[in-house]
Amino acid sequence: MNENRVAHYTVVIVGGGQAGLSTSYHLSRQGIDHLVIEKHRAMHAWETQRWDNFCLVTPNWQCDLPGHPYAGPEPDGFMKKDEILNYLREFRTKVDPPIREGVSVRRVTPRPEGGFLVATSAGDFSADNVVVASGGYHEPIVPRMAERLPPAIVQIHSAQYRNAGQLRDGPVLVVGSGQSGAQIAEDLHLAGRKVFLAVGNAPRCARFYRGRDVVTWLADMGYYDMPVEEHPLREGVRDNTNHYVTGRDGGRDIDLRKFALEGMELYGALRDVDGERLLFEPNLASALDEADRTYNGINAAIDRHIAAKGLEAPPPSVYEPVWQPPEERRVLDLAVTGIASIVWCIGFRPDFHWLDAPVFNGAGHPQHRRGITAREGVYFIGLPWLHTWGSGRFGSVGRDAAHIVAHIDARARQARRGSAA
Repeated sequence: MNENRVAHYTVVIVGGGQAGLSTSYHLSRQGIDHLVIEKHRAMHAWETQRWDNFCLVTPNWQCDLPGHPYAGPEPDGFMKKDEILNYLREFRTKVDPPIREGVSVRRVTPRPEGGFLVATSAGDFSADNVVVASGGYHEPIVPRMAERLPPAIVQIHSAQYRNAGQLRDGPVLVVGSGQSGAQIAEDLHLAGRKVFLAVGNAPRCARFYRGRDVVTWLADMGYYDMPVEEHPLREGVRDNTNHYVTGRDGGRDIDLRKFALEGMELYGALRDVDGERLLFEPNLASALDEADRTYNGINAAIDRHIAAKGLEAPPPSVYEPVWQPPEERRVLDLAVTGIASIVWCIGFRPDFHWLDAPVFNGAGHPQHRRGITAREGVYFIGLPWLHTWGSGRFGSVGRDAAHIVAHIDARARQARRGSAA
């Protein structure tokens, strides 16, 4: 193809979720021409990769997409799936982005004369800048040992889970206890299903403490404005598993020990498959203890904040375990237990194979500073802890988008000054 006839844009945004549309919003305000390319439909993941009873785990007041703050009647509530979709549809209408939906980006390569060639399923485009807004959750992780499970077992990933009714009758094994795993285990438990849960190393936190939502306390303490460079773990925090908690039914703790008292069976991390036997690590007690240490540690930080500020609040408390594992069970027999389905909740891996740019580390994760890479013209937006805790969420993605757009604008102005000199 003759590149001279390829449509050219100052910016091409890959991904039409909240990150991509937030970037489009700020580009439009700066009068910068651009194109958003979305493989499916804008915001599709919220509709196609969330279960029926999904709801936010952060209060609605934290939803603050650019030009579109939450304006509903329950700022301290937690939007359910349908409400989230409506919120996002309204945002798209406000942004009115120049978007091509149903178009896959196949390859982004640098051009000898500068900028990039963007090869897609709908033809080629060129751009001075490429903003990768496709997130970091691309390929659902299912371990290879799953191939050795009996074929009668129904296996799905958390991204495919919708409700208890889609699974075969019988007990369900949920593997992983991060946000999705813990909430899906609860969803199945509340639906009356017998649940076995393989517990991972995810931390947990309280929903409410000393009279307020813990998120509200942490916001007052400045936690959500802390840049990654100031976090004790530095960039290592990007690899952390999210704390499990829920906004369901107005918000509450998720206490796996309480589930155990109610009949859910807890095991340690799943290690291997041996025919119809599942083998587990003997680490359930330590995993529960560590999650509780995090829970109490966050509350203790809130206690210190209240004391330092001289605030009035209900008295402090410390969580005491309501259940202890009687033993470390290391084997589970599928035939004996009758487990009919497994839900894998162990996350996703990134896939940026289509981007030809030397901006990745050995694990395939982009290296950047607040979304700006060392390769001129390549940017990332919407990744967890891109800059702060809220970078991958509705609360702060707009600020990151504004920062990136300001950098693109300054670069374009500098180029124009150089051409005029």
